Parts: sequence; C-alpha cells; structure tokens
Amino acid sequence: METLLSGFQEEIGSISSDIKILQEKSMDMGLRLKNRRVAESKLAKFVEDIIVPPKMIDVIVDGEVNEEYMKTLEILSKKLKFVEADQAVKSSKALKDVEPELEKLRQKAISKVYDFIVQKLIALRKPKTNIQILQQSVLLKYKYIISFLKEHGKEVFMDVRAAYIDTMNKVLSAHFRAYIQALEKLQLDIATAYDLIGVETRTTGLFSRAREPLKNRSAVFALGERIKIIKEIDQPALIPHIAEASSLKYPYEVLFRSLHKLLMDTATSEYIFCDDFFGEESIFYEIFAGPFSVIDEHFNPVLSNCFDAIGLMLMIRIIHHHQLIMSRRRIPCLDSYLDKVNISLWPRFKMVFDSHLSSLRDANIKTLWEDDVHPHYVMRRYAEFTASFIHLNVEYGDGQLDINLERLRMAVDGLILKLAKLFPRPKQQIVFLINNYDMTIAVLKEAGPDGGKIQMHFEELLKSNTSLFVEELLVEHFSDLIKFVKSRASAEDSSSNPERSITIAEVEPLVRDFGSRWKTAIELMDKDIITSFSNFLCGMDILRAALTQLLLYYTRLTDCIKKIDGGSALNRDLVSIQSIMYEIRKYSKTF
Repeated sequence: METLLSGFQEEIGSISSDIKILQEKSMDMGLRLKNRRVAESKLAKFVEDIIVPPKMIDVIVDGEVNEEYMKTLEILSKKLKFVEADQAVKSSKALKDVEPELEKLRQKAISKVYDFIVQKLIALRKPKTNIQILQQSVLLKYKYIISFLKEHGKEVFMDVRAAYIDTMNKVLSAHFRAYIQALEKLQLDIATAYDLIGVETRTTGLFSRAREPLKNRSAVFALGERIKIIKEIDQPALIPHIAEASSLKYPYEVLFRSLHKLLMDTATSEYIFCDDFFGEESIFYEIFAGPFSVIDEHFNPVLSNCFDAIGLMLMIRIIHHHQLIMSRRRIPCLDSYLDKVNISLWPRFKMVFDSHLSSLRDANIKTLWEDDVHPHYVMRRYAEFTASFIHLNVEYGDGQLDINLERLRMAVDGLILKLAKLFPRPKQQIVFLINNYDMTIAVLKEAGPDGGKIQMHFEELLKSNTSLFVEELLVEHFSDLIKFVKSRASAEDSSSNPERSITIAEVEPLVRDFGSRWKTAIELMDKDIITSFSNFLCGMDILRAALTQLLLYYTRLTDCIKKIDGGSALNRDLVSIQSIMYEIRKYSKTF
C-alpha cells in the first residue's frame, strides 16, 4: 500500500508540473494572440487606408461626375491625407507601390472635376440663364469638389476661383448695364437748375426751356404722392418692359429704389452662395467690383445733373431703409457701398438746397412783384417745399436738415417783407402778408399736425399782422371815434383835471355819426375782407376780431358818456351793446 501510495504521489507531482507548464504555454499563446490581433487591426487599417480598390480607380477614371463620384472623391481625399500625414507610412514599402497610382488618380480627379466645373460656369454665361437656380440646384450639390481642389489641387482651385469671379463679374455687370439702360427710358425729369423757389415763372428769354405740364412742375416743390416710395421700400424692383409698354414715367428716386433693390437681392444671394460654395466671403467683393463700377458710371452723372432737392432727400431716406434691410438680413457685403452712396448724396443735396436759399436771398423784387394781395407763388413754393422736408424728417429728427430749413425761413421772411413794401398803401401791405402767412400755415399743417417751430413762427406773424389790419380797417371807417377813445377817454381815465373834462358837445357828433352808419360800415368792412382775403375762414376770423375791437371802442365811449353831467340826454341816440352783439353774431354765423 505504501509503495502504491508513494507511486500515486509521484504521479500527482508530475501532473502538477505538467499543469504549470501548460498554464505557462497558455499565457504565452494568449499574449501572442493579443499581440497578433493588435498587429492585425493596425495592419488591416493600414492596408485599408493605403490600398487602391479597382472600383475606385474605375469611378475616378471612367465614371461620370455625380453623387457617387463625390463619395469616391472623399475616399481618395482620405487616402491622400493618410499618406501625407504619417511618417511611418512614408517609410513603408507598400507606399512605394501605391504612391504613383494615388498621384495618377489625384491628377485624373483634378482634371475631371475642373472640366466639369468649367462646363457649369460656361452655362452661367448663357443668355436668360437663371443664375440663382443654377447655383442652388446644381453647383451647391458639387461643392465638395471645391473642398477637394483646395486640399489637393491648390493651383487648379485658384484657376476655378478666378474663372468663377471672371464669369460672374461679366454676367452681373451685363445684367446691371441692361437693367440701367432700360430704367433710363422710364425717367421723368422733375427739375432743372432754373427751377428754384425764388425764380420767377414768367421768364421767356431766348434760352429758357419749354415748360413741362404743370403736374410735373408742382413736383419740384411739393412732395405729394412721391412719399409713397418710402412705404413701398421692400416692393419688388420695377420690370422695365412692362412699365415701358404702359408708357409710364417715374421720378428718379423710383428708379433709384428699384436699382438698389435689385442690387441688394443679387448681392445677398451671391454673398451667401460664395460663403457656402467657396467657404470665403472675400470672393464676393472681387465679383461685385464690376457691377459696382457699372452702377457708379450711371449714377455719378445723374447725381451731378440732379437739381431735385426733394428727390435727393428721398434717395437719402431710401438708402437709410436699405441699410436697415441689409442689417436685418445680417449680410454686411453692401455696408461700404451704401455708405459711399449716402456720403455722395448729402453734399449734392446741400448744394441744391443752398441754390434755393440763394434764389430767395438774391431774388429780383421788381420782377417777382405782382399787384395782387393774394398769396404769392414764391411763398406757396416755399410752404410746399418746407412742408415736404418737415414730412420727410418726421421719423428721422435730422438736426442738420432743421438748421437748413431755419435758414430758408429767414430768407423767405426777408423776401416777403420786401415784396409787401412795394404796395403803396399800408393796408394792402398787411393784407398781402396775412394772406401769405395764412396760406403757409395751412400748407405746413398738412405736412404734420404740430408743424414745429416754423409753423409757430408764422402763426405769431399772422397774429401780429391781424391786429395791425384790424386797427387799419377800423380807422378807415371810425377814425373820429377811435381818435377820441385813444386820446380823450384814456386821458379822462388817467386824470381828474377839470379843465380837460369831456363835454356833451364833444361826444354828441360821434354818437350821432356812429348811430347813423355803423351797420353800413360793418357791411363795407365785411365786403372789404371777403375781397381781400383768399381764405374765407381767415377772413371771418379777422372780421370777428374787428367787430370785437369795435365793440370795445364803443363800450369805452358809452362809459365816458355815463360820467358826463347830462350825458343821459344822449341815451336815445346811443346804439345798445346788445344790438352790436347781435350784429357780430349774425356775421359770425355766415360761415
């Protein structure tokens, strides 16, 4: 048993050592397997990245440029980057076999996509091609070509870029040139260098031009319907052949808005496309150098021959709105261009505005004067002109414009006073001034409810001249009564000197004279006012003021009579205050 057991023990010992050996072998095999798996995965990736499958060669060499071609290009791009990036790869023997093939494929791919893109660019040059549809539905589908060329064919990319810039520059320049030529046929001339506020209308000299119909002439000074262009700022651009077929003509600011609306929409589309397709914004400015110069060629001569101050201010407002539109779109590509246009418009506006100002300051009073107390055409022009700018400044609060309008107001004040002095009688001078001030206030009120400082200035002048006219009118009909009230009644109120006391003999002729003809005098005053003042309501206000003043004078006369000893004897000749009040109310009701 002992021998058996010891033999069994020896067997167990040998099995144990066998198990240990097997365990060590197993660990060794596991480690080798792990190492081989790591090596295999690395080698598999290396082989996958470096190998050039036959299918890829077929697609790149013989395939059409389509979506599959784009995917194959991406794979080729990865292989080319792999070869370039890793130093270990560069020293591998496999690369020596593959590298020439990859280079051939790169060159073939570049050549093929270059030809493809150039064909698409040629399509852009064809007449009546919708560029935006071609860009969006065709070119953007193949934008990976541009990325591939940027990475693997820089020189060819620069050629494609240059070809695209050249193509779009020429195409867009031609489009804008054709559009501008069509717009020019629709232009309605509003003003010439001689259409100024202070220039007389009757000029019939050897070199004077034939006057256009009055409806166009009024647009020189009055804003009228032209303000609509600001409300229609975002409407589509004009289609010239439709407007031409309808024989329509437009002031220049309408054409200006259309041209810049087309520019904004074209620029927005092109800017977004360039950023998306080429991945760079700077290309836009190279493309639009052509269209910008085409627009400048047209606009600079138009601007230097523009004498329409209202049109120029409308263009300034249009540019302001266009800047806001581009800002809302978050497209900065026209910022410098729109700033440049705005900067060129202001000096021209100032020059034209100053020529209107000079025409008032240097006006020939003798040729402008007409023997007519109704509103003067120069004052009507001024009122409409000022009202136009007040209207155009409502939302902008442009201080510079306010200063210019104040200068214009001072010039017209001086001119209208000079014209008034040419009337022989003071009363005519005052009537002329009242008519002009009243008309100016009415026109300014139409522009805006408040009218601002300028309207308040003319309201003050109207008020002071109305008081002067009332006095003139009453002196004409009741001079003795007024003289007595102003001198004797005032003296009686201020002193109690018995030597200077008023007697019945002094006042009796006044009372009898007033009683005999006061109603006739009021009728004459009414007729005088109706013929003198062009605005019926203004005339009625003046008549009411005159009758109220007359009532005051007469009341003071009756107060004096009450203080005279024996004054009650005149009571039967006195006209009752109620009678005069009744007459005032009767005339007040006529309107």
